[in-house]
Amino acid sequence: MRSLDESVVVVTGASSGIGAATAHELARRGAAVVLAARSVDALETVADECHSLGGRAVPVPTDVTDLAAVERLATRAAAVFGRVDAWVNNAAVSVYGRIDEVPVDQWRRVIDVILMGSAYGVRAALPYLRAAGGGVLVNNASVLAGVTMPYITAYDTAKHGVRGLSNTVRQELRAAGDHTISVCTVLPASIDTPFFRHAANHTGRELRPPPPVYPPEVAARTIVRAIQRPTREAYAGAAARALEFQWRMAPALTERLLGMYAARFQFGPSPAAPTTGALFAEGVADARQDGGWHGRRRRAVRATAALGLAAGTAAGTVAAVARRVRR
Repeated sequence: MRSLDESVVVVTGASSGIGAATAHELARRGAAVVLAARSVDALETVADECHSLGGRAVPVPTDVTDLAAVERLATRAAAVFGRVDAWVNNAAVSVYGRIDEVPVDQWRRVIDVILMGSAYGVRAALPYLRAAGGGVLVNNASVLAGVTMPYITAYDTAKHGVRGLSNTVRQELRAAGDHTISVCTVLPASIDTPFFRHAANHTGRELRPPPPVYPPEVAARTIVRAIQRPTREAYAGAAARALEFQWRMAPALTERLLGMYAARFQFGPSPAAPTTGALFAEGVADARQDGGWHGRRRRAVRATAALGLAAGTAAGTVAAVARRVRR
């Protein structure tokens, strides 16, 4: 991988949240960034911010559910900057509600944006990464690629698929003897972005990120580190690693605890009318990185610490009982 100040990086979902924060982090380090999302105005705002930070940026309006559009994105990146050195699949949307309450077209849209959008990004990026002599693919999954929470079945399913996509593409590259392209999966914890305000919602309650809520810069720095020093998987936020560890050690118990936890902490006190959010709308993104959840962080850390302690204690108890049985 070239140094960042010589690199060309494509970032999808770059109009707000983690995508915008990643573009800013790359721009600060002098990279050339190709910004992709549906919202033209928001992309132009992020591009202007990248320029002010010392980087180079080109906005390319793109719907990642359209393979031809994603291929045009790759072609445009190479035409403007001469090559593609790294590609970040980051675009995401979500819909909240029980699986039997969410309209099928909205469920499918989440799968199309997250999973198919990432697959299209991989297909479009590979020829250009090879032409550049190698590079890095970063697929932004989620801690929900390893654990699950209720009321976001489409999102959970898609993110598990993204992790499987990364693993399989990595195997295929090795089998083909191609060691010039690295495939990295980033697994962020709950991040303070507009994502929750943009989500479709059929629960009847206002949405909020389940604590602890990390600033978007945490995920952005993790993505940039993966580009600089490729690793198979990288967690963004200590809670992500802790939750997956607990899930592996005591899956049934952690599944139950996370279900109760999500039902308690994913929702605010106010009612909310049904909305399709940003699932199909092109102009919803506002170029903001954060979602305005800062005031909840201290309380969130305490709540999640309690959850972790409960799961950890229970896992220890289960292990101790198992040891006694073996004796």
